[in-house]
Amino acid sequence: MEKLSEKTLVPKYMQEYDLDEECEELLTTLPSEKCWNGIHLHQYQGFWFAPEFLQAVISCQKHFQAFDTDILLVTSPKAGTTWLKALSFALINRNKYPNIHSNHPLLTKNPHELVPFWEVDLYCNKDFVPDLKTISSPRIFSTHLSYESLPKSVKDSTCKVLYLCRDPKDVFVSFWHFISNVRSKRNGTLPLEEAFECFCRGVCPFGPFWEHVLGYWKKSLESSNKVMFLKYEEMKMKPCFYLKEIAKFLECPFSKEEESKGVVDDILNLCSFDKLGNLEVNKTEKVFFNIENKYFFRLGQIGDWKNHLTTEMIEHINSITKKKLVNHGLSF
Repeated sequence: MEKLSEKTLVPKYMQEYDLDEECEELLTTLPSEKCWNGIHLHQYQGFWFAPEFLQAVISCQKHFQAFDTDILLVTSPKAGTTWLKALSFALINRNKYPNIHSNHPLLTKNPHELVPFWEVDLYCNKDFVPDLKTISSPRIFSTHLSYESLPKSVKDSTCKVLYLCRDPKDVFVSFWHFISNVRSKRNGTLPLEEAFECFCRGVCPFGPFWEHVLGYWKKSLESSNKVMFLKYEEMKMKPCFYLKEIAKFLECPFSKEEESKGVVDDILNLCSFDKLGNLEVNKTEKVFFNIENKYFFRLGQIGDWKNHLTTEMIEHINSITKKKLVNHGLSF
């Protein structure tokens, strides 16, 4: 059997990419640091990007034209992205796929296939700009971009933005596990302390975490009809309430008849961690960017950070959160 190359073992987003001339030139002008996943990140518009993501960001900012009916799902990495995609897809398409127990796309496809990422999927090819005009309305997209880096057409439109955030301690631990899992086997587990130090300085993909959260929090206060700000912990505690609130925000509220028929509960059950995580597609297959689906379903719990972080680490990250967010009325 032919031996797999190092590049084959590494997910696509961690490989070297063929960058266009514009991106190559831009990189020479930007601050750069080596991140804890072994990739050099570059700071652009206040946030840190791997080169291939930066190229996709620039392409997206240039070419994406928002429709007023669009729905944009935004998270920082490992803040509940997969769950938000599943819930939103099932909610928006509940009339198209009324039989939630059979023939529903979520039973055979990973949520990341059904709700595409801008930077990992649609705009990642330097020689190709996707034609998105033919997608039926409402179009649903996903991104890890900060509010500052969103395409101008999104900010100028009345499209809806759902932003989901999570306790930074759980975000960090989940991100650390995720990167450790998807790295080449020969590279071993990432040192937790090294990863923690970079995360706290903000030098991580799409970071800094706190500035990312704060941008959407402020916008949700300014334009609550455009940006809905959600907390993972609150959604986990009251999923029925928040799913109905999301439906109202997206202007597709559940009818009394739907509620009486158990449609809300059906969607929540379909999109539950246990249900999705135990589907064959999410145990044995890979998404298009070469990451095994099972790595998107590790625990989905609140407070796993208690099993990994030292007292000193907890105090340090809490102090950053207090310093950067509490004065703005935001806490975890």
